[in-house]
Amino acid sequence: MKFERSFKVNPAFNYAALTDIVMQLLIFFLLSSSFVIMPGVKVQLPKALTTEVQTDRNTVITLTGSGKIFLNLDEVTKATLAQKLIPVLDKDRNQVVILKAEKTVSLQSAVDVIDIAKGVGAQRFMIATEPAEGAK
Repeated sequence: MKFERSFKVNPAFNYAALTDIVMQLLIFFLLSSSFVIMPGVKVQLPKALTTEVQTDRNTVITLTGSGKIFLNLDEVTKATLAQKLIPVLDKDRNQVVILKAEKTVSLQSAVDVIDIAKGVGAQRFMIATEPAEGAK
């Protein structure tokens, strides 16, 4: 005995569900990409014509125009910089110490910080800059 079905399968593919999923993924990626924030202390860096992008995890020392010093994200003073820098450099003596000094910071302050870092064993330094307009 064969029963008749009242519900028949429609062989056509329904794109409505797929379109909804793609739209939700698009909205998710658009919103999440706008939340990418560069961690660190905001300073106005000097501009340079030649730039090099550094992608490794390095130690960053930031000097602000108001005289504050930051080791990575932690605020330190000139007196405590050496104590805080020793454990960071003990992990890797060949790592690059990046100096991010605001435009208004005196050269003597930057040299003092480099001297402190050299005194505890730092060997490689970079000074962070922003690319100048028209720089490649």
